[in-house]
Amino acid sequence: MARKRLTDAAAAGMLADSALIAHGRGEAFDYLLGEATCDAARNAIRETAAILLSAEKCVISVNGNTVALAGTQLIACAAVLNCPIEVNIYYRTPERMEALLSALNNQRLEATELYPELATEIGLVPILGANPDGRIPNLEGPRANCHSDGILSANAILVPLEDGDRCEALIAMGKNVCVIDLNPLSRTARTASVTIVDELTRCVPILLDDLKHDSVSQDVGWDNDLNLQEVISVMLRVLD
Repeated sequence: MARKRLTDAAAAGMLADSALIAHGRGEAFDYLLGEATCDAARNAIRETAAILLSAEKCVISVNGNTVALAGTQLIACAAVLNCPIEVNIYYRTPERMEALLSALNNQRLEATELYPELATEIGLVPILGANPDGRIPNLEGPRANCHSDGILSANAILVPLEDGDRCEALIAMGKNVCVIDLNPLSRTARTASVTIVDELTRCVPILLDDLKHDSVSQDVGWDNDLNLQEVISVMLRVLD
């Protein structure tokens, strides 16, 4: 189903040319996880929920793959958090941005049907990206463009499927950066404040449930490197 969503999104002009390659690379790591959410990933989901809930201001940043795979659920997360969704992509064209923003507006309607208890909040979620008015310092290329009332001013950011350069730049700004990345060895995974090593469509509903119940607390001793080592141990056990 994930592959079908992505091929449909590619046909609709939502994805960069390399998007399907990136997804295939992620699938390979998911096989090593046994295509299951491991305990270390579950702990990272819980920590991410706690960071987002306690943030003074947070934002969910999305790219084409993220919108195609989990846009509806992430809009529901944004509704619970009362925060914006911001589209931020490297291969930016007017046509691609229009396709992504249109898809998110359609997914807003889907989210309202799926989560009627959040209907009012879902309707109020700002969807940013069309007219960026700020830049991320020390970052080259179109991904530096951002919204002053979104990524630029947020102190906590959820970024599924992030790239290493931007993750490093956001961390350098002093932000809490929570990422979803199936590769525990990537620069993104090793740089982020919290890394959820899990498949996007599998972990976002768990995150949404944690956010809705608001019963998680931040681990003051969180060690992201240790959590990544635990994930790698899971992968090695699967190989054995």
